[in-house]
Amino acid sequence: MSDLRAGLRPEALAAPPSGIVEVMNYGRDRAGLIPLWAGEGDLATPRFVCDAATRSLAAGETFYTWQRGIPDLRAALARNAERLYGRPAAPERFFVTGSGMQAIQIAATALVGAGDEVLVPTPSWPNVPAAIALRGARVVEIPMTFAPSGWTLDLDRLAAAVGPTTRAIFLNTPCNPTGWTATREELAAILAIARRSGLWIVADEVYGRFVFDGSPRAPSFHDVAEPDDRIVWVDTFSKNWAMTGWRVGWIEAPPELGDVIENLVQYSTSGVAVFLQRGAVAALDHGEGFLAHQLARIGESRRLLIAALGAEPRVRFAEPGGGFYLFFAVDGEPDTARLGLRLVDEANVGLAPGTAFGTAGAGFLRLCFARSPDSIAEAAARIVAWLAEPSRVP
Repeated sequence: MSDLRAGLRPEALAAPPSGIVEVMNYGRDRAGLIPLWAGEGDLATPRFVCDAATRSLAAGETFYTWQRGIPDLRAALARNAERLYGRPAAPERFFVTGSGMQAIQIAATALVGAGDEVLVPTPSWPNVPAAIALRGARVVEIPMTFAPSGWTLDLDRLAAAVGPTTRAIFLNTPCNPTGWTATREELAAILAIARRSGLWIVADEVYGRFVFDGSPRAPSFHDVAEPDDRIVWVDTFSKNWAMTGWRVGWIEAPPELGDVIENLVQYSTSGVAVFLQRGAVAALDHGEGFLAHQLARIGESRRLLIAALGAEPRVRFAEPGGGFYLFFAVDGEPDTARLGLRLVDEANVGLAPGTAFGTAGAGFLRLCFARSPDSIAEAAARIVAWLAEPSRVP
Protein backbone atom coordinates (compact mmCIF):
# COMPACT_ATOMS: atom_id res chain seq x y z
CA MET A 1 0.00 0.00 0.00
CA SER A 2 1.40 3.41 -0.92
CA ASP A 3 2.08 5.94 1.82
CA LEU A 4 -0.25 8.78 0.86
CA ARG A 5 1.14 10.93 3.64
CA ALA A 6 4.52 10.99 1.91
CA GLY A 7 3.04 13.28 -0.71
CA LEU A 8 1.98 15.93 1.81
CA ARG A 9 3.86 19.12 2.54
CA PRO A 10 6.36 18.81 5.42
CA GLU A 11 4.79 21.85 7.12
CA ALA A 12 1.45 20.02 7.25
CA LEU A 13 3.00 16.78 8.46
CA ALA A 14 4.91 18.64 11.18
CA ALA A 15 1.82 20.40 12.56
CA PRO A 16 1.62 19.14 16.15
CA PRO A 17 -1.54 17.68 17.65
CA SER A 18 -3.17 20.04 20.14
CA GLY A 19 -2.62 18.98 23.73
CA ILE A 20 -5.85 20.76 24.59
CA VAL A 21 -7.87 18.80 22.06
CA GLU A 22 -6.31 15.55 23.26
CA VAL A 23 -7.75 16.03 26.74
CA MET A 24 -11.07 17.27 25.36
CA ASN A 25 -11.46 14.18 23.16
CA TYR A 26 -10.49 11.94 26.09
CA GLY A 27 -13.11 13.32 28.47
CA ARG A 28 -15.76 14.89 26.26
CA ASP A 29 -18.61 12.47 27.06
CA ARG A 30 -17.90 11.85 30.76
CA ALA A 31 -21.05 12.13 32.85
CA GLY A 32 -20.89 15.01 35.31
CA LEU A 33 -17.48 16.24 34.16
CA ILE A 34 -16.82 19.98 34.56
CA PRO A 35 -15.13 21.02 31.28
CA LEU A 36 -12.65 23.83 31.94
CA TRP A 37 -10.22 22.93 29.17
CA ALA A 38 -11.36 25.26 26.36
CA GLY A 39 -11.36 29.04 26.21
CA GLU A 40 -15.08 29.59 26.37
CA GLY A 41 -17.71 30.17 29.00
CA ASP A 42 -21.03 28.50 29.72
CA LEU A 43 -23.27 31.38 28.64
CA ALA A 44 -25.02 31.16 25.29
CA THR A 45 -24.89 34.03 22.81
CA PRO A 46 -27.28 36.75 24.01
CA ARG A 47 -30.72 36.91 22.42
CA PHE A 48 -30.33 40.36 20.85
CA VAL A 49 -27.34 39.12 18.83
CA CYS A 50 -29.21 36.01 17.65
CA ASP A 51 -32.27 38.11 16.77
CA ALA A 52 -30.19 40.39 14.53
CA ALA A 53 -28.85 37.38 12.66
CA THR A 54 -32.33 35.87 12.37
CA ARG A 55 -33.76 39.08 10.93
CA SER A 56 -30.99 39.10 8.36
CA LEU A 57 -31.78 35.56 7.28
CA ALA A 58 -35.48 36.36 7.09
CA ALA A 59 -34.66 39.35 4.89
CA GLY A 60 -32.86 37.09 2.42
CA GLU A 61 -29.30 38.25 3.12
CA THR A 62 -27.82 34.95 2.00
CA PHE A 63 -25.64 36.01 -0.94
CA TYR A 64 -21.95 36.75 -1.44
CA THR A 65 -20.87 39.97 0.18
CA TRP A 66 -17.99 42.37 0.73
CA GLN A 67 -14.69 40.55 1.19
CA ARG A 68 -13.56 43.14 3.72
CA GLY A 69 -16.81 42.90 5.65
CA ILE A 70 -20.11 44.71 5.28
CA PRO A 71 -19.80 48.50 5.67
CA ASP A 72 -22.11 48.50 8.72
CA LEU A 73 -19.84 46.14 10.63
CA ARG A 74 -16.63 47.93 9.69
CA ALA A 75 -18.19 51.21 10.84
CA ALA A 76 -19.29 49.56 14.11
CA LEU A 77 -15.75 48.26 14.66
CA ALA A 78 -14.41 51.77 14.16
CA ARG A 79 -16.92 53.19 16.66
CA ASN A 80 -15.98 50.51 19.16
CA ALA A 81 -12.28 51.32 18.81
CA GLU A 82 -12.93 55.03 19.30
CA ARG A 83 -14.90 54.33 22.48
CA LEU A 84 -12.23 52.06 23.90
CA TYR A 85 -9.07 53.93 22.98
CA GLY A 86 -10.21 57.54 22.73
CA ARG A 87 -8.61 58.00 19.31
CA PRO A 88 -10.17 58.43 15.86
CA ALA A 89 -10.54 55.16 13.96
CA ALA A 90 -11.47 54.87 10.30
CA PRO A 91 -13.56 51.95 9.01
CA GLU A 92 -10.88 51.48 6.33
CA ARG A 93 -8.62 50.00 9.04
CA PHE A 94 -10.95 47.06 9.76
CA PHE A 95 -11.38 43.72 7.97
CA VAL A 96 -13.85 41.01 8.96
CA THR A 97 -12.59 37.44 9.15
CA GLY A 98 -14.04 34.00 9.70
CA SER A 99 -12.86 33.82 13.34
CA GLY A 100 -9.95 35.21 15.30
CA MET A 101 -7.99 32.14 14.20
CA GLN A 102 -8.42 33.12 10.56
CA ALA A 103 -7.28 36.63 11.46
CA ILE A 104 -4.07 35.11 12.82
CA GLN A 105 -3.66 32.91 9.76
CA ILE A 106 -4.10 35.86 7.40
CA ALA A 107 -1.63 37.96 9.38
CA ALA A 108 0.90 35.13 9.28
CA THR A 109 0.40 34.60 5.55
CA ALA A 110 0.88 38.30 4.85
CA LEU A 111 3.96 38.75 7.00
CA VAL A 112 6.10 35.60 7.11
CA GLY A 113 7.28 32.71 5.01
CA ALA A 114 10.02 30.13 4.64
CA GLY A 115 13.24 31.14 6.38
CA ASP A 116 11.64 33.89 8.49
CA GLU A 117 11.52 33.99 12.27
CA VAL A 118 8.80 35.23 14.61
CA LEU A 119 9.44 36.02 18.27
CA VAL A 120 6.70 34.63 20.54
CA PRO A 121 6.74 35.05 24.32
CA THR A 122 5.69 31.76 25.92
CA PRO A 123 3.63 30.21 27.42
CA SER A 124 1.34 31.00 24.49
CA TRP A 125 -1.81 29.65 22.89
CA PRO A 126 -0.62 26.69 20.74
CA ASN A 127 -2.52 27.76 17.62
CA VAL A 128 -0.20 30.74 17.21
CA PRO A 129 3.13 28.91 16.70
CA ALA A 130 1.28 26.33 14.60
CA ALA A 131 -0.07 29.00 12.25
CA ILE A 132 3.42 30.46 11.89
CA ALA A 133 5.05 27.09 11.26
CA LEU A 134 2.48 26.20 8.60
CA ARG A 135 3.79 29.18 6.60
CA GLY A 136 7.30 27.72 6.75
CA ALA A 137 8.54 30.24 9.29
CA ARG A 138 10.24 29.43 12.59
CA VAL A 139 8.97 30.38 16.01
CA VAL A 140 11.59 31.67 18.43
CA GLU A 141 10.21 31.20 21.92
CA ILE A 142 10.96 33.89 24.47
CA PRO A 143 10.24 32.06 27.73
CA MET A 144 8.66 34.21 30.39
CA THR A 145 9.69 33.86 34.03
CA PHE A 146 7.26 32.60 36.65
CA ALA A 147 7.09 33.82 40.23
CA PRO A 148 4.13 33.83 42.65
CA SER A 149 4.05 37.60 42.25
CA GLY A 150 3.51 37.28 38.51
CA TRP A 151 4.91 36.26 35.15
CA THR A 152 7.63 38.51 33.69
CA LEU A 153 8.73 39.18 30.13
CA ASP A 154 12.45 40.00 29.94
CA LEU A 155 12.55 42.83 27.39
CA ASP A 156 16.34 42.62 27.06
CA ARG A 157 15.99 38.95 26.17
CA LEU A 158 13.33 39.83 23.61
CA ALA A 159 15.56 42.47 22.02
CA ALA A 160 18.58 40.13 22.00
CA ALA A 161 16.57 37.49 20.11
CA VAL A 162 16.12 39.77 17.09
CA GLY A 163 18.24 38.45 14.26
CA PRO A 164 18.73 38.99 10.53
CA THR A 165 15.75 36.77 9.63
CA THR A 166 13.36 38.05 12.31
CA ARG A 167 10.22 39.45 10.69
CA ALA A 168 7.72 39.91 13.48
CA ILE A 169 6.85 39.81 17.18
CA PHE A 170 3.61 38.12 18.17
CA LEU A 171 2.30 39.44 21.49
CA ASN A 172 -0.82 38.29 23.31
CA THR A 173 -1.82 40.49 26.25
CA PRO A 174 -3.70 39.81 28.46
CA CYS A 175 -2.11 36.45 27.93
CA ASN A 176 -3.68 33.09 27.31
CA PRO A 177 -2.80 31.09 29.42
CA THR A 178 -0.95 32.99 32.16
CA GLY A 179 -3.06 36.12 32.62
CA TRP A 180 0.08 38.27 32.31
CA THR A 181 -0.96 41.75 31.22
CA ALA A 182 1.60 44.11 29.72
CA THR A 183 1.82 47.63 31.10
CA ARG A 184 1.72 50.66 28.85
CA GLU A 185 5.44 51.10 29.47
CA GLU A 186 6.19 47.52 28.41
CA LEU A 187 4.15 47.94 25.24
CA ALA A 188 6.05 51.14 24.42
CA ALA A 189 9.35 49.34 24.94
CA ILE A 190 8.29 46.42 22.72
CA LEU A 191 7.16 48.85 20.03
CA ALA A 192 10.55 50.60 20.24
CA ILE A 193 12.31 47.25 19.67
CA ALA A 194 10.13 46.61 16.62
CA ARG A 195 10.70 50.09 15.21
CA ARG A 196 14.48 49.85 15.57
CA SER A 197 14.61 46.59 13.63
CA GLY A 198 11.80 47.23 11.14
CA LEU A 199 9.70 44.39 12.55
CA TRP A 200 5.97 43.88 12.40
CA ILE A 201 3.95 43.34 15.56
CA VAL A 202 0.94 41.04 15.55
CA ALA A 203 -1.07 42.23 18.54
CA ASP A 204 -3.53 39.72 19.98
CA GLU A 205 -5.59 41.73 22.48
CA VAL A 206 -8.58 39.38 22.47
CA TYR A 207 -8.84 39.44 26.27
CA GLY A 208 -8.40 43.19 26.57
CA ARG A 209 -11.78 43.72 28.27
CA PHE A 210 -11.20 40.98 30.85
CA VAL A 211 -9.22 42.78 33.56
CA PHE A 212 -9.73 42.74 37.31
CA ASP A 213 -8.33 46.04 38.61
CA GLY A 214 -11.44 48.10 37.90
CA SER A 215 -10.13 49.43 34.58
CA PRO A 216 -12.43 49.34 31.54
CA ARG A 217 -9.72 47.59 29.52
CA ALA A 218 -6.11 46.49 29.54
CA PRO A 219 -3.28 48.65 28.17
CA SER A 220 -3.11 48.37 24.39
CA PHE A 221 -0.70 49.09 21.58
CA HIS A 222 -3.36 51.63 20.59
CA ASP A 223 -2.14 53.68 23.55
CA VAL A 224 1.42 54.03 22.23
CA ALA A 225 1.28 53.48 18.44
CA GLU A 226 1.19 55.91 15.55
CA PRO A 227 -1.16 55.23 12.59
CA ASP A 228 1.67 54.13 10.30
CA ASP A 229 3.36 51.74 12.76
CA ARG A 230 3.83 48.19 11.55
CA ILE A 231 1.12 46.68 13.75
CA VAL A 232 -1.62 44.24 12.82
CA TRP A 233 -4.27 43.63 15.47
CA VAL A 234 -6.17 40.33 15.51
CA ASP A 235 -9.40 40.00 17.46
CA THR A 236 -12.62 38.02 17.76
CA PHE A 237 -16.24 38.25 18.83
CA SER A 238 -15.93 34.91 20.62
CA LYS A 239 -14.98 36.04 24.12
CA ASN A 240 -16.71 39.36 24.84
CA TRP A 241 -20.13 38.31 23.59
CA ALA A 242 -20.14 34.50 24.01
CA MET A 243 -19.95 33.90 20.24
CA THR A 244 -17.34 31.13 20.05
CA GLY A 245 -19.45 29.04 17.67
CA TRP A 246 -20.14 31.94 15.29
CA ARG A 247 -16.54 32.08 14.02
CA VAL A 248 -16.37 35.81 13.36
CA GLY A 249 -13.28 37.90 14.02
CA TRP A 250 -11.48 40.90 12.62
CA ILE A 251 -8.17 42.43 11.71
CA GLU A 252 -7.19 46.03 12.27
CA ALA A 253 -4.30 47.18 10.10
CA PRO A 254 -3.02 50.23 8.23
CA PRO A 255 -5.33 50.88 5.25
CA GLU A 256 -2.39 50.45 2.87
CA LEU A 257 -2.66 46.71 3.53
CA GLY A 258 -6.30 46.65 2.47
CA ASP A 259 -5.94 45.10 -0.99
CA VAL A 260 -3.63 42.39 0.33
CA ILE A 261 -5.92 41.44 3.22
CA GLU A 262 -8.95 41.51 0.93
CA ASN A 263 -7.24 39.10 -1.46
CA LEU A 264 -6.28 36.75 1.37
CA VAL A 265 -9.90 36.66 2.54
CA GLN A 266 -11.06 36.05 -1.03
CA TYR A 267 -8.69 33.16 -1.55
CA SER A 268 -9.56 31.46 1.73
CA THR A 269 -13.26 31.91 2.59
CA SER A 270 -14.54 34.55 0.14
CA GLY A 271 -16.00 36.48 3.06
CA VAL A 272 -18.12 36.04 6.18
CA ALA A 273 -21.85 35.35 5.89
CA VAL A 274 -23.90 38.56 6.11
CA PHE A 275 -26.28 37.26 8.76
CA LEU A 276 -23.33 36.49 11.05
CA GLN A 277 -22.03 40.01 10.50
CA ARG A 278 -25.43 41.49 11.41
CA GLY A 279 -25.21 39.67 14.72
CA ALA A 280 -21.71 41.07 15.20
CA VAL A 281 -22.97 44.63 14.64
CA ALA A 282 -25.58 44.08 17.35
CA ALA A 283 -22.90 42.77 19.71
CA LEU A 284 -20.76 45.88 19.25
CA ASP A 285 -23.59 48.41 19.44
CA HIS A 286 -25.69 46.85 22.22
CA GLY A 287 -23.42 44.40 24.03
CA GLU A 288 -21.90 46.42 26.87
CA GLY A 289 -24.52 45.27 29.37
CA PHE A 290 -23.95 41.62 28.55
CA LEU A 291 -20.18 42.10 28.76
CA ALA A 292 -20.54 43.77 32.18
CA HIS A 293 -22.62 40.79 33.34
CA GLN A 294 -19.93 38.40 32.12
CA LEU A 295 -17.17 40.37 33.83
CA ALA A 296 -18.96 40.41 37.18
CA ARG A 297 -19.64 36.69 36.98
CA ILE A 298 -16.10 35.82 35.92
CA GLY A 299 -14.63 38.08 38.60
CA GLU A 300 -16.53 36.19 41.31
CA SER A 301 -15.45 32.84 39.84
CA ARG A 302 -11.86 34.06 39.85
CA ARG A 303 -12.13 35.11 43.52
CA LEU A 304 -13.53 31.73 44.60
CA LEU A 305 -10.93 29.80 42.63
CA ILE A 306 -7.96 31.77 43.95
CA ALA A 307 -9.21 31.41 47.53
CA ALA A 308 -9.67 27.64 47.22
CA LEU A 309 -6.47 26.71 45.37
CA GLY A 310 -4.42 29.42 47.07
CA ALA A 311 -4.97 27.63 50.39
CA GLU A 312 -3.32 24.48 49.04
CA PRO A 313 0.43 24.41 49.84
CA ARG A 314 1.21 22.18 46.85
CA VAL A 315 -0.45 24.51 44.34
CA ARG A 316 1.57 27.39 42.86
CA PHE A 317 0.28 30.17 40.63
CA ALA A 318 0.39 33.89 39.94
CA GLU A 319 -2.97 35.63 40.19
CA PRO A 320 -4.02 36.48 36.61
CA GLY A 321 -4.28 40.19 35.92
CA GLY A 322 -6.37 39.64 32.82
CA GLY A 323 -8.06 36.98 30.71
CA PHE A 324 -10.06 34.21 32.32
CA TYR A 325 -7.55 31.45 32.98
CA LEU A 326 -5.65 30.22 36.01
CA PHE A 327 -2.29 28.72 35.08
CA PHE A 328 -1.14 26.67 38.04
CA ALA A 329 1.35 23.97 39.00
CA VAL A 330 1.04 21.12 41.49
CA ASP A 331 4.24 20.23 43.32
CA GLY A 332 5.21 16.63 42.66
CA GLU A 333 3.25 16.45 39.38
CA PRO A 334 5.63 17.51 36.59
CA ASP A 335 3.97 15.50 33.79
CA THR A 336 0.90 17.63 33.24
CA ALA A 337 0.05 16.02 29.90
CA ARG A 338 -0.57 12.80 31.83
CA LEU A 339 -2.01 14.69 34.79
CA GLY A 340 -4.69 16.27 32.61
CA LEU A 341 -5.93 12.81 31.64
CA ARG A 342 -5.77 11.60 35.25
CA LEU A 343 -7.85 14.52 36.49
CA VAL A 344 -10.55 13.57 34.01
CA ASP A 345 -10.59 10.03 35.44
CA GLU A 346 -9.94 10.80 39.09
CA ALA A 347 -11.54 14.22 39.73
CA ASN A 348 -14.01 14.53 36.84
CA VAL A 349 -12.57 17.94 35.92
CA GLY A 350 -11.21 18.78 32.46
CA LEU A 351 -8.11 21.00 32.33
CA ALA A 352 -5.57 21.79 29.60
CA PRO A 353 -1.96 20.64 30.10
CA GLY A 354 0.66 23.38 30.20
CA THR A 355 2.84 21.47 27.74
CA ALA A 356 0.38 22.56 25.04
CA PHE A 357 1.53 26.17 25.53
CA GLY A 358 5.24 25.83 24.78
CA THR A 359 8.33 24.87 26.76
CA ALA A 360 7.70 27.55 29.39
CA GLY A 361 4.36 25.92 30.18
CA ALA A 362 5.81 22.58 31.27
CA GLY A 363 4.62 21.62 34.73
CA PHE A 364 1.49 23.77 34.63
CA LEU A 365 -2.22 23.28 33.96
CA ARG A 366 -4.66 25.81 32.50
CA LEU A 367 -8.13 26.18 34.00
CA CYS A 368 -10.75 28.36 32.31
CA PHE A 369 -12.90 30.10 34.95
CA ALA A 370 -15.32 31.78 32.52
CA ARG A 371 -18.17 29.78 34.07
CA SER A 372 -20.70 30.22 36.82
CA PRO A 373 -19.31 30.73 40.33
CA ASP A 374 -21.14 27.59 41.48
CA SER A 375 -19.50 25.50 38.77
CA ILE A 376 -16.04 26.90 39.52
CA ALA A 377 -16.50 26.38 43.27
CA GLU A 378 -17.43 22.75 42.62
CA ALA A 379 -14.45 22.23 40.30
CA ALA A 380 -12.09 23.74 42.88
CA ALA A 381 -13.57 21.51 45.58
CA ARG A 382 -12.98 18.44 43.42
CA ILE A 383 -9.35 19.40 42.80
CA VAL A 384 -8.77 20.10 46.51
CA ALA A 385 -10.36 16.76 47.43
CA TRP A 386 -8.18 15.01 44.84
CA LEU A 387 -5.06 16.61 46.35
CA ALA A 388 -6.14 15.50 49.85
CA GLU A 389 -6.45 11.82 48.99
CA PRO A 390 -3.92 9.82 51.05
CA SER A 391 -2.21 8.41 47.97
CA ARG A 392 -1.39 11.94 46.82
CA VAL A 393 -0.23 13.49 50.11
CA PRO A 394 3.60 13.62 50.11
